[in-house]
Amino acid sequence: MPNPFNEWMPEVVVFHPTRFEEAQWIVHHLRERKTVLVHAGAMERSEAQRLIDFVAGGVSAIDGQAECLDDLTFVFVPEMVALRRDPAPP
Repeated sequence: MPNPFNEWMPEVVVFHPTRFEEAQWIVHHLRERKTVLVHAGAMERSEAQRLIDFVAGGVSAIDGQAECLDDLTFVFVPEMVALRRDPAPP
């Protein structure tokens, strides 16, 4: 059966980082065109903010998108993935 995505296979990677140094690995996955979900609840608040800021800069550099799901959970997608949030109900 032919792959409709050619050589690119969609993939979602989930991270529960515990230290800032993991930010580089998260950006590495984004550069490989993977969607990344990050829950930074195991980190100190200031360190988590620093990690999220770093990853947000990385996703911006590759023309991707970021969405905050809650205070400590974010989704980052590469440029070929459409990220859309459902509108609030009336």
